[in-house]
Amino acid sequence: MASESSVSLARAIEGSVRRMVEGRRVAVAFSGGLDCSIVASLSKRHADSVTLYTVGVDGAYDVQMGRQMSEVMGLPWEHIRISEENLLGGVAEMMRITRTASPVTLSFEIPLFFVSKNCREDIIIGGQGADELFGGYSKYIGLSEEDLRDSMREDMARLLTETLDHESKVSCSFGKKVLYPYLDEEVVRAAGQTSVGRISPTDARKGSLREVAVLIGESEAAAKKKKAAQYGSGSMFLLRRIARSEGLTVNGLITKIYDCECRD
Repeated sequence: MASESSVSLARAIEGSVRRMVEGRRVAVAFSGGLDCSIVASLSKRHADSVTLYTVGVDGAYDVQMGRQMSEVMGLPWEHIRISEENLLGGVAEMMRITRTASPVTLSFEIPLFFVSKNCREDIIIGGQGADELFGGYSKYIGLSEEDLRDSMREDMARLLTETLDHESKVSCSFGKKVLYPYLDEEVVRAAGQTSVGRISPTDARKGSLREVAVLIGESEAAAKKKKAAQYGSGSMFLLRRIARSEGLTVNGLITKIYDCECRD
């Protein structure tokens, strides 16, 4: 049986999604995982139309999960393919837009870049904030509750000051806007009432959010394992392969592209 705090959280998330998507045609940046499946399912209830977009190489984990979950939810789904032919061009374009040179940021943001560039809708719904609010990162495993809370606060501050700025520049350059249901004030307040506690290696992280998935009828999403965007999409694998072919590390490849595209 779901806890009272999870019921309140589910209501807060649905309220946030409804306010953001009602009467609109929306795109969902969709990996097939827990966070985006919840917002996709709730968007289906309230938006005029919802299309799921999954970015990845052919056969990538996210592509497989995205296709599977789109069928479960009965929502239209599109695969935006990345390959050696279009990946470096996308990274270079993202650099020109944001002036970002961080390999971690660039690789993580590849999916949103390609969704922003290719989706037909003006509004994109993102799942950012869920990991920071509900203890989703593997680095949180084994931390004391105090250290866990501190780390989550630091990561949330980084998300709000760095990541969202990057994503805003990318989406705006294509005439799109990204909305974040998990960062809604009511959701953040409700998340603060849920228990995180210590996370062990055997725990399924984001337990309260998994309860929300069950409450809204997406029990299959509740069982999904997390895979970081750069790995789930296959973008990091491609970057490494391209870098090796040029005798470089990924950092070296990114620096080379940045020097070509962004040095004045």
